[in-house]
Amino acid sequence: MSLLEFRKISEFIQNNFGIKLPDQKRIMVQGRLHKRLAALEMISFGQYVHYLFSEEGMRKEIPVMVDLISTNKTNFFREAVHFNVLTDVVLQDFINSKSFSTLRVWSAGCSSGEEVYTLAIVINEFFQNHKGYHYRLFGTDISRRMLEKANKAIYDVRDVETIPFHLKKKYLLKHKNKEVQKIRISPELRHKADFGYLNFMDQEYEVNQMFDVVFCRNVLIYFEKKVQEEVIRKLLKNTKPGGYLFLGHSESINDMDLPLEKISPTVFKKKKQ
Repeated sequence: MSLLEFRKISEFIQNNFGIKLPDQKRIMVQGRLHKRLAALEMISFGQYVHYLFSEEGMRKEIPVMVDLISTNKTNFFREAVHFNVLTDVVLQDFINSKSFSTLRVWSAGCSSGEEVYTLAIVINEFFQNHKGYHYRLFGTDISRRMLEKANKAIYDVRDVETIPFHLKKKYLLKHKNKEVQKIRISPELRHKADFGYLNFMDQEYEVNQMFDVVFCRNVLIYFEKKVQEEVIRKLLKNTKPGGYLFLGHSESINDMDLPLEKISPTVFKKKKQ
């Protein structure tokens, strides 16, 4: 892949999906797209780029290309301290408010669903000691391939090593064939979650719910500062006053003019106007 071909793709990705792809990512992009050349029976990246930006390519290949290029690194109980804050502060605040409405949590940038099901485990465990409360989870992502995996909720056994043993026994189902190293999330948790497609660069997010908690972790790092602030503002439109926003530990909103109160280094509470 020539530098010119790479820059044509990277500029399109940044303009339409907000993801920065500096020149040093060229080898990574080339590696991820190499199989597409074989699948489309093409002999060069020049041919691929020409097809990509054709009328047919824009309709058929762009979604595939974005799926392959977008970063989908995640795991269960990632940045585990956040789930302590969720339990000790956020959920406690919810029940102290004596609100018997359904707790609604949005995982924005949910990848293949590990964050959503971690949230389900944590919330389910908490509410078992506080009867009468209900919850719903909503996960969104730009990768339709990852959303399909999240919906199926089937993972390799090695992917669930970060889940405490007693919770594995409670919420994970083993395959009937012991040689198949796969597990599936229990129906009890799967039925609490919905998933949908979302591009953070959309002018308006087609999300018709208001949330008590929004997790948007390790997503903003791929955007420029201006885009980061725009994304947060759009997320806050669907966050209830007094609701909580969780960001990744490497992300900062310093110098941003946002209606947020800091609870801990990467946890914020939306101010009540």
